[in-house]
Amino acid sequence: MNSTDSEQYPTNNDACEPLMGLATLMRMAFSGVDLAPLGAELIKRAERNPNDANALMDLSTILQLKFNPEISLATQAQALEIQQLYHLPASGPAGIRLLAIMGPGELMSNAPLEFLLEGSDVALDMLYVAPNLPFPSSLPDHDLVFVGVGESDRNRPLLKQLEQVMASWPRPVLNAPDRIVRTSRDNACALLKSAPGVVMSISARIERQALEQVGRGALSITTVLEEGDFPIIVRPIDSHAGRGLEKIDDPNAIADYLQTMPDSAFYVARFVDYRGPDGLFRKYRIVLIGGRPFAGHMGISEHWMIHYLNAGMTENAAKRAEEARFMADFEEDFARRHKNALNAIAERMALDYLVIDCAETADGRLLVFEVDTGAVIHAMDPVDIFPYKQLPMRKVFDGFREMLVNTIKRSDVLTAS
Repeated sequence: MNSTDSEQYPTNNDACEPLMGLATLMRMAFSGVDLAPLGAELIKRAERNPNDANALMDLSTILQLKFNPEISLATQAQALEIQQLYHLPASGPAGIRLLAIMGPGELMSNAPLEFLLEGSDVALDMLYVAPNLPFPSSLPDHDLVFVGVGESDRNRPLLKQLEQVMASWPRPVLNAPDRIVRTSRDNACALLKSAPGVVMSISARIERQALEQVGRGALSITTVLEEGDFPIIVRPIDSHAGRGLEKIDDPNAIADYLQTMPDSAFYVARFVDYRGPDGLFRKYRIVLIGGRPFAGHMGISEHWMIHYLNAGMTENAAKRAEEARFMADFEEDFARRHKNALNAIAERMALDYLVIDCAETADGRLLVFEVDTGAVIHAMDPVDIFPYKQLPMRKVFDGFREMLVNTIKRSDVLTAS
């Protein structure tokens, strides 16, 4: 395989309209646009031209945004049978050519790089690979490659395969696949549980049958989870965005939980009550880019399970004012207070790009819920309601581009020497 073939690998059928992409479509959905008419038009495009892979890939994204995962994945598979490489041009002349390696799957299966590159001079080529989708014989020329495949049981064989491929890649590689596997819940807590200033509950994998036994009292939770007793939190393996995440206060509640969950394996961890003195829970999203921390957002809620969209931030001016202070003072306040913890996470995870969902314990330590590469970092919030987010998000995007530039420069120096 010649990975830097000077002849441009075909990213689009000449008869196809350009790819709209995830960032554009999600921004439309986020702002309340009804995507159904666009989806209907994409179906017509695919009927007129069965080789219109861009139409099928955009349709797959719309279906996921409209919560039709099975049809979405089938549509995505149809697109990938036609074409594995998808192109999003730079805004103006391309200053950097980035090749992202992606895997088939749902939206959070890959790092959503498009949001970090909106309006930039970075041209993005996204190559989808899998055991049934091998690397093509030629690829577009590029300055560096980013492994966007996220950690999951499903993606682990692909990441293992990519370890061998990336080891001899002729361009700089960001987010090496052998380091991405460190972000699994059990691997991450093993790496971070002893980090200075960090609290991260041990996440233990448990098979459904064993969890049923815990619910019946035939097996003690302490044999699975060394850290302690109920309450615990439980979630299916490979679940994200709170799917199937529940707090279980006693064994009797396990049977009811399993009736709603068809999954065969789960993660369990002890529940840490992180509410503040005012009774509210605060969850932070932090981005590490080249080891440097940036503010992503802050969600404030009356409930322990916080997702930004259901935390009531849009409706509550006081919550937004607190988030605004967090983002404005981030470098001098939060990042400084947790400097040792954030440095330890960056060192132990050793990823060029990493997202941390976390909180603070009553004694001031960093309570880490999750580290991954697939969380969305974006600037889609309405400017009239969230004007304070524009500058912090610009810092994130500029920081990502700066990392790309510095990586290329270091590679050029090594090549010259």
